[in-house]
Amino acid sequence: MFKAIKKYFTGLSKNTVFLAFGSLFSDIATEMLYPVLPIFLTQMLNASGSVIGLIEGIAEATQNIVQGFSGWLSDKLKKHKSVALAGYFFAAVAKPMMGLSSSWRGVLGARFLDRASTGMRSAPRDALIASSVSEKNRGKAFGLEGIGDNLGAFIGPLLVLLLLAALQINMRYIFYLAVIPGLLAFLMILFVNEKAMHVPTEYKLDAKLTKFPKAYWKYLFITALFSLGNSSNAFLILEVQNIDASIYTTILIYAGFNLVSALISYPAGYLSDLFGRKYILLAAFIIFLITYLGFAFSSNIFIIAILFILYGLYQGAFRTTGKALAMDFVPANLRASGIGWYAATIGLLNLTASITAGLLWDHISHQAVFIYGAVFATIASIALLFFLDV
Repeated sequence: MFKAIKKYFTGLSKNTVFLAFGSLFSDIATEMLYPVLPIFLTQMLNASGSVIGLIEGIAEATQNIVQGFSGWLSDKLKKHKSVALAGYFFAAVAKPMMGLSSSWRGVLGARFLDRASTGMRSAPRDALIASSVSEKNRGKAFGLEGIGDNLGAFIGPLLVLLLLAALQINMRYIFYLAVIPGLLAFLMILFVNEKAMHVPTEYKLDAKLTKFPKAYWKYLFITALFSLGNSSNAFLILEVQNIDASIYTTILIYAGFNLVSALISYPAGYLSDLFGRKYILLAAFIIFLITYLGFAFSSNIFIIAILFILYGLYQGAFRTTGKALAMDFVPANLRASGIGWYAATIGLLNLTASITAGLLWDHISHQAVFIYGAVFATIASIALLFFLDV
């Protein structure tokens, strides 16, 4: 049994451990804020569903679009670690600015800085992960980082629950305290040892784009179809609140979702190394589809809680397998660019999805938000199954 466990984790490196801890602390910081941010906006700043859709759409799009440019820049400079460090630092200091805001516009500005900084670090960090292991262990490396990321997303809401329920602190102070784990994440990345790149890199942006193979562009198109219906998770949180769950119940459900994401991340990466990434990703799409249909047609708190936990399976598998598959299609000298443009595609379409979801939420029905997402998940699943050869 010991040999089996050792084999399960073989092929990882010290860098992957430090990068996983960086994701752990950065996501503790982020997820201390995420479950309370929609509540903070609606109950303390009187924002509407459309405003939340706008803020979260811009925030997530900014993060992912910036990844495209930061990936290109870090490939050009051959300094992935330096670009990542800058992103970790500015993301940490942006957190308290949200709590200082007296209107939703202030939150939008601070959220923009936070997500832009997160986007700055993400593509070079993923390139560091990919360069720290062999190709046959790439799924496991991203799975380990996924454990850190999603475990942080589990711990963050629990800290918030402790602060709100046990210590009775003002909600604004949560934003101020989030700077601490953010700076710890920055510290973890300082310990990463970046390997020198010996492969020549093209310096023109358009030249880089033409260097990507056709299969990469097909994969991006399928990702775009899926992302067009994948609106912000803030609408899932609002739906839990909409069925009269308390803020504490909402946070616990959200924490459970992130725990499941953490637990599935490494097994999903491991299985994708063994059996191929396409069918693991397809399973993630189908789970998303089932979850969204469940949210559309159920208002029972117990069923919604189960669906949110099921959604964690999608989140962990999609995040791990989706990025590893994107890396499979690009050459070594364009890794940061490849993952950056992949993330930028997700971001642009998530922006459209979140703005659309906000309008559907306010002007048609809450149910329409989830039916809309389910339709595009169905289309993307068919495209992935029949049009992507891996």
